[in-house]
Amino acid sequence: MKIINGLHFNNLQGDIYGGLTAAVVALPLALAMGVSSGAGPIAGIYGAIFVGFFAALFGGTPAQVSGPTGPMTVVMAMIFTHYTAMFPNDPAHGAALAFTVVILGGLFQIGFGLLRIGKFIELVPHPVVSGFMSGIGVIIILLQIGPLVGHDSPSKPLIAAQQASHFLTNIQPDAAYLGLLALVIVYGIPSFLPKVNKLLPSPLIALIVGTLAIMLIMPESQAPILGEIPTGLPDPQMPAFEFNLLPDMIKSALTLAALGSIDSLLTSLVADNITRTYHKSDRELIGQGIGNTIAGIFGGLPGAGATMRTVVNVKAGGKTPISGALHALFLLAIVLGAGGLASNIPKAVLAGILIKVGTDIIDWDYLKRLKTAPRAGIAMMVVVLLMTVFVDLIIAVAVGMAMASMVFMKRMVDLQLESIHAVRDPDQSETPLTPEEKALMKQANGRVLLYHLGGPMSFGAAKGMARQLAQFDQYDALILDLSDVPTIDFTSCRALEDMITGTQGSGRQVFIVSGRQKVREMLRKQGVLKCLKDGHEHQQRLSAIQQAVEKLG
Repeated sequence: MKIINGLHFNNLQGDIYGGLTAAVVALPLALAMGVSSGAGPIAGIYGAIFVGFFAALFGGTPAQVSGPTGPMTVVMAMIFTHYTAMFPNDPAHGAALAFTVVILGGLFQIGFGLLRIGKFIELVPHPVVSGFMSGIGVIIILLQIGPLVGHDSPSKPLIAAQQASHFLTNIQPDAAYLGLLALVIVYGIPSFLPKVNKLLPSPLIALIVGTLAIMLIMPESQAPILGEIPTGLPDPQMPAFEFNLLPDMIKSALTLAALGSIDSLLTSLVADNITRTYHKSDRELIGQGIGNTIAGIFGGLPGAGATMRTVVNVKAGGKTPISGALHALFLLAIVLGAGGLASNIPKAVLAGILIKVGTDIIDWDYLKRLKTAPRAGIAMMVVVLLMTVFVDLIIAVAVGMAMASMVFMKRMVDLQLESIHAVRDPDQSETPLTPEEKALMKQANGRVLLYHLGGPMSFGAAKGMARQLAQFDQYDALILDLSDVPTIDFTSCRALEDMITGTQGSGRQVFIVSGRQKVREMLRKQGVLKCLKDGHEHQQRLSAIQQAVEKLG
């Protein structure tokens, strides 16, 4: 196995241009997400550098570009605010705890990859993902309303929604002008000047124009700006722990790990579609985990595979991990050489950029299909969206998965019950019978009920198959035909036992066609066959019908 998945040097020119283009797109987004998280703009840059570099080298999606993303930033903002608020007299310790959570989250992701659970994350159904991502988009928009017009952002979306009217009626004019300018640029240029957007991404244009405006046109402006930004590489920090907070830290780390894994693998699927390749999900989780672990050590935001940056990279020619690693190195060069210039960037401009990110995350395609989408899927999407915004992200996904599992089980049970057929009249049988079987059933004259089960029998269908049998009472002998059942579970065995004992208790004969060895072994282990009279178990349906007819005389 290659140390670096997909590495080759046959596309070096394309990878260089792809990495440079992705870095240009990543710069304003990383700054904006750093500010939004509460950890500061440089934390966003450090996150883009470390996650971007190590996830590219050790991940499983060659063309993927990683870094801080909207969903990860939302969770990190909650974590950072939570731990710094616990230590108001020592905010540095609170920040250290928050970045320790990032380290733990990265280690959990590595564990996910080693345990090979990447394929299970891919099983999250689209309505759940849609509701989750749309909820994240709504959170980002709500949290940026305040900064867009010159106010500090609340830490929780519900508070931001409650304070939105206050923000909009107490506008800081200069900030509002700059925020509006940013919105016009990030929404207008891609729509009306797509060629310009290809050459220079609209978020970077908004960043440059907004910064020049406050420096040259509005030098006396009161609009909040980033202020001094550290330059150079940070010193590594040892993890910090508080024993009484350890369960809470582990929970937060698992939240980051689960979210980062889902976010990254969704982007990997996008990368597969546009590059016509196939990613290695477990390896991707390990790469993302390594990147997040190192980002946490150096005070960077956690990250994941970033869809916009990945698409830009591929369209610019990037195909191998070289492009993702170079994107990080280009950002490092910017930090080392031009960090001072970023101090004048207005926060309102970054808020405008993030609002565009939020609207892009919302799954508009699914929302357009609501009229034709299945109702169960719509219910899942709405519940997950609302719980994401107003309750908790991971609880939202867990509830969505529980709903999806119940819907899936209901569909499987319906299919299983549809495969059950009761036969008394062979001329009206939905179960194919041989000429000999038909002749014997006609000879029985309706006194033999052939109860045919098909497909795997699970606990979900157990009560249903017993309920269907209870509808028939005009027979003297019952044949439970399991010849087309490939597997059976414990609950179904218990249901069969109840059906056998109940039928025999009413004075009727019961025969069973156990069919496959696997099914017979399960029936034997659970004691179902012991309930039958001697000789009433058969391997073939024909012999069971023959014995039933003979017993009835």
